[in-house]
Amino acid sequence: MQAKRAATAVQRRETRAAWIMLAPNTLGLVLFVFIPIIYAFYLSLFSWNGLTDMKYIALKNFLKLFQDDDYGASLLTTLRYAVTYVPCLTLLSLGIALVVNSLRQAPQEVVRTSVFLPYCISTVISGLVWSFLLDPKLGYVNTVLRYFGLPAQAFLGSPNQALNCIVVTSLWIQTGYYSIIFLAALKDIPRDYYEASNIDGANSWQKFHAITLPHLRNAGSFVLVVSTIGAFQVFDQIKILTSGGPNSATSVAVLKVWETAFTLNKLGYASAQAFILFLILMVFSSIQLKLISSEES
Repeated sequence: MQAKRAATAVQRRETRAAWIMLAPNTLGLVLFVFIPIIYAFYLSLFSWNGLTDMKYIALKNFLKLFQDDDYGASLLTTLRYAVTYVPCLTLLSLGIALVVNSLRQAPQEVVRTSVFLPYCISTVISGLVWSFLLDPKLGYVNTVLRYFGLPAQAFLGSPNQALNCIVVTSLWIQTGYYSIIFLAALKDIPRDYYEASNIDGANSWQKFHAITLPHLRNAGSFVLVVSTIGAFQVFDQIKILTSGGPNSATSVAVLKVWETAFTLNKLGYASAQAFILFLILMVFSSIQLKLISSEES
């Protein structure tokens, strides 16, 4: 009986310690995520320019939103960006992690640091660097193309190339971070599994398919969900590189929300746009998590 009471007391102390450690993150989520979401929905029920009194209009902003072709086009552009960016990011991050993991200790540390370095640079600075590299006239990339006798490209000035250029920029910034996540998962795989597979005569593909890939499922799920959310929230690179152009080819949903709020001064309508984007993100994330959990079961 006394041992049971002692175990219960220890469990209570551990539970209390866990809540204390979780409290800062929980408070941050409440203050900076959940309350803004609720407040955005509240503002979406009003017509407000930020200066005059708010006018209650119920769901008229949402009804107007479903007839807004520009916002619909921005959602499609965002979807195109996400469909291109997320698979490329996942495969590239996994490939880099596998290469880094195969290196010896000293070269591995150098390559790992080099790959992660772009993630440590401000997104604004990264955007400015790529704006110089991809400049149609004086950009370094076009200089290299001309050197090899290839025609110069419009890049950010072309409606057909601009969005792909944004994808490349985002990959350069984010790949290092997700590579480290995959690398950490690779480090957690017991070496005994590979030694046993060597005894059984398994080749490299069989080892990857039967051992490596199943152990990367949780890391891959995290990368897919988080990168999808990030793709639908892309803003900095596009604002710096194209501002939504040319011809609205890179006008994504978050940029449209920003323009509606701070250029047109329609804060209520912008809040409706942001809330719809939140619902879309929630649906996409829920579908991804459902598919992942069904595969695991």
